[in-house]
Amino acid sequence: MIKYNFKDDYSEGCHPAILQKLSETNLKQQNGYGADDYTKQAKLLIQKKIKNHNADIYFVTGGTQANLIIISSILRPHQSVISASSGHINVHEAGSIEAIGHKINAIESPDGKIRIQDIQKVLDEHLTVPHMVKPKLVYISNSTELGTIYKKQELEELYNYCKVKNLYLFLDGARLGSALSTIENDLSLSDVSNLTDIFYIGGTKNGALIGEAIVIKNKILKEDFDFHLKQKGALLSKGRLLGIQFLILFQDDLYLKLAKHANLMSLKIVKAIQQKGYSFLIKPVSNQIFPILPNDLIETLSKKYSFYIWKKIDDENSAIRIITSWATDENIVNKFISKIKA
Repeated sequence: MIKYNFKDDYSEGCHPAILQKLSETNLKQQNGYGADDYTKQAKLLIQKKIKNHNADIYFVTGGTQANLIIISSILRPHQSVISASSGHINVHEAGSIEAIGHKINAIESPDGKIRIQDIQKVLDEHLTVPHMVKPKLVYISNSTELGTIYKKQELEELYNYCKVKNLYLFLDGARLGSALSTIENDLSLSDVSNLTDIFYIGGTKNGALIGEAIVIKNKILKEDFDFHLKQKGALLSKGRLLGIQFLILFQDDLYLKLAKHANLMSLKIVKAIQQKGYSFLIKPVSNQIFPILPNDLIETLSKKYSFYIWKKIDDENSAIRIITSWATDENIVNKFISKIKA
């Protein structure tokens, strides 16, 4: 029996409108390497959404690739990047940042978020010049790997602090759609653009076949970025394949509509779990939730549904991770809930 997958938000292919557009345009000749009409239109549309027509936009295939290219383009050999210990670059990228010669200054964070005092502590610990690496870049995720989100005031404080300390702020937006669509969110796409030096909009986990849109606001970071893309194998000859997807995602606000569905499905499961009196490892706000359930219930659920057992709480209970997606079937969610209630 095939289990329904709650392990991730990229088990499905892509939204049908993307497939339709790819099919419709399939035999129309276009220039390569992102110089096609569709990619140009997609960039203009994103610039409009972020309210910054001076931003440089590049499309790459995935999040790890985006993180590697961005960080390697910014840092000099002696510089390091600050990240939460749960950050994707620290635990899920096979040491890609270390492999290009950069240390990750990992900060322990129960909720996956970084705060000013955390950064200051790292800076204070690296004052022995030139015998230690020099922290230069702050890496955050929104939503984080624990499903938490940054509010506008938090992002403003981080960005202003980074400017004062001569640091760059980079936001990993692999799940940015989910973050911007939560009930508690008060950020817009233009806010994210204004309050970071560089960020990316994740498509892979929100309706695209593949693809992330890198957005560069800081003029210094724009220089020669296309060379970094080419050198790292990210400059696709058929760049249209990525451009078309983001063109569709950002027409009629489809991107946020898909993310809202993922969050609604998650919220539905959250309410059912709360009604049964169970708690959560982290306060649930996005499409990633971490309920603490009895081990016997987890065993029952795992017979028909796939999810990660995240952390052992005690001999009788464990925290699991459930992720809903832009395409999560509400009927499946209802059946999952009925198992919990039973």
